[in-house]
Amino acid sequence: MTDLLHTAHALADAAAAQSMAWFRQPLEVITKADESPVTLADRAAETAMRAVLGAQAPADGIYGEEHGQERLDAARVWVLDPIDGTRSFITGSPLWGTLIAALEAGRVTLGMIDMPVLGERWVGANGVATRNGRPVRTRATTDIAQARIVTTSPDIFNAADWQAFDRLSRRCAMRRFGGDCYGYAQLAGGTLDLVVETGLQPYDYLGPAGVIEAAGGVVTDWEGRPLGLVPDCRVIAAATPELHRAALAVLQSA
Repeated sequence: MTDLLHTAHALADAAAAQSMAWFRQPLEVITKADESPVTLADRAAETAMRAVLGAQAPADGIYGEEHGQERLDAARVWVLDPIDGTRSFITGSPLWGTLIAALEAGRVTLGMIDMPVLGERWVGANGVATRNGRPVRTRATTDIAQARIVTTSPDIFNAADWQAFDRLSRRCAMRRFGGDCYGYAQLAGGTLDLVVETGLQPYDYLGPAGVIEAAGGVVTDWEGRPLGLVPDCRVIAAATPELHRAALAVLQSA
């Protein structure tokens, strides 16, 4: 695990060196086929991360957002999102991050959420979650009526999924929008209780899942199934198993 952590930190450092050099600088914004924006910073950061893996773990597989997939049948696959929250990055918001997961036998053995502007690095491994080396835990919330819920934007939902989210979120004590990957970090750190989103790719959710699960939370799709390399996934993350079950029941009943 020491070698795994060393590689993960090296990946985050390499990505941050590129992304921070471009942050709040003039950038060309390119629209991808799925209409999401990408910048030179995204691509440069992932290129730097792949160089680290080429040097430190050349036999490992890669599932990256910007430069595709390699060796997915390897014993270990690194799932990389160099800049999660590209719209935040483009608009100068600090709430974007780099997401990293190490996947072995279909299970996340290490998750990382790195927030370069905030100077926060969240890591989940060996059943322990940390922020900058200090242990964190999810809140002990079990009642929806006491829960704080977040999603990135209403725009990510289709009509039926929005109805389900709206029904659930209006039963919560507080609902918030925005934050991209930072919402998952807040859940792991015990200041939020639920994150519910749709249309996510493996590089969007596996890194956060590794952190949240190590912090004591639960992350599945909306059918309650474990997460893996599944595209266009609907994801629910909860602070406790009890809250997860209750929230899932509301989503499924909508």
